[in-house]
Amino acid sequence: MTADETEASRLMAEATAGVSPAELPRRLCTAVCAALGADGATLSLLTDTPARQLLGASDATALRLEEIQFTVLEGPCISAATTGEPVIVADLATTVGAWPLFGATMREQLPRVRAVHAFPLYFGDYVLGTVDVLAVRPRALEADAVKRALEVVDAVAVALMPARTRLFPGNSAPVWEPEEIVRAHWFDTRHAVGLVAEHRGVGPEDALALMRAEAFRTGRTLAEITADVLGRPPEPS
Repeated sequence: MTADETEASRLMAEATAGVSPAELPRRLCTAVCAALGADGATLSLLTDTPARQLLGASDATALRLEEIQFTVLEGPCISAATTGEPVIVADLATTVGAWPLFGATMREQLPRVRAVHAFPLYFGDYVLGTVDVLAVRPRALEADAVKRALEVVDAVAVALMPARTRLFPGNSAPVWEPEEIVRAHWFDTRHAVGLVAEHRGVGPEDALALMRAEAFRTGRTLAEITADVLGRPPEPS
């Protein structure tokens, strides 16, 4: 283990020492920001939709970044999970050609965010999620910083491993904090997809596509469409 890897592991271990599983994802996101000088970070697992699950976001801006990618079904996070390779978007003003819907929505809803870096989260040989890092300035992470980010993400995976059996409580709602936000934005979507699929007589993927289309058509979030389907007010984001 190199000195940088040891330092990354130390930072993550210090940030999560003595915390409950409910607090762990948010603490890790905050520690990632501090370690890399980033303006926001998110942690997601099971990134193949519709089973994708947000674990934590450092703040409201980072949460919105995840909402956008989940709604339009494209973006750096999804590409990183699919390929198993880091995806570096150094300047959102010029380098989002691969994701036209993501780029347009980011410019509309998060114009201050200029850079997004998505890193696959490996558990052994399997990619089970991603860590997204955002910045309000372009080219926020230079080559050395990207190398350091890879070490930080590896340390995040190590910190998550001991709590993995408590992070997924089966069919009950997740306990990760803030519980109401995580539940409203991701967990409940699966239930809404099931209701739409039954009502329309389609499969889960088609039901999710219908919900995404409605979100994109109306300019609302997928969480708001989910709340409509479930018949209750959306949680504040």
